[in-house]
Amino acid sequence: MASPRERISEILQTLPPEVRLVAVSKYHPVEMIQDAYDGGQRIFGESHVQEMVQKYDVLPKDIQWHFIGHLQTNKVKYIAPFVSLIHAVDSERLLREIDKQAKKCGRIIPVLMQVHVAQEETKFGFLPDELLAFMQSGAWQQCENVSIEGLMCMATNTDDEVQIAREFDRAKELFESIQCSSLRSGADGTMVNGQWKTRSWGMSDDYPIAVQHGSNMVRIGSLIFGERIYV
Repeated sequence: MASPRERISEILQTLPPEVRLVAVSKYHPVEMIQDAYDGGQRIFGESHVQEMVQKYDVLPKDIQWHFIGHLQTNKVKYIAPFVSLIHAVDSERLLREIDKQAKKCGRIIPVLMQVHVAQEETKFGFLPDELLAFMQSGAWQQCENVSIEGLMCMATNTDDEVQIAREFDRAKELFESIQCSSLRSGADGTMVNGQWKTRSWGMSDDYPIAVQHGSNMVRIGSLIFGERIYV
């Protein structure tokens, strides 16, 4: 079986240079993360706060830790001191809590807004029209210690590639609509907040489709680390 670093090398050969790879390391031991790190990978994704904190404590400090799961507001304080990007901001309440904890840490925390485009009720996120209205309202500008940098979504868990592509296209259209209508001011098009640049969609099963339909950040776990070890 290939090592994590070997698998990452193979995956990177399939990605355009502008697409960033998040190695999803949740439920996998630090030894496997260290192997990927030694091969040059620096961005790792976790979805459980306690596990992420434990790994942060023992692994190299130049790792960029991305929180990719559903984040409860009462857990934000534990990752606020070091998290590099929070992918799944699915409510205004969570955004404001991240801003609050970032301010306490003297940081500006980059975040992505999660949009719900899948045909599954179990997925979290703003509905597209809801998120567009929120961004157009300008209410997010009150959060001075967060930098809203783009969108995150998950497609429906299906073998229907046409449906998956359609859902990713919906996210891309929303990204462009927000970019045009909500984030620019003045004749020079100056960005009001953040660096609205990240389109985080695509996982192990569908990342090639995601890249074809607008993604510039993919979150890949099982293809790198194998099946998850649940503890």
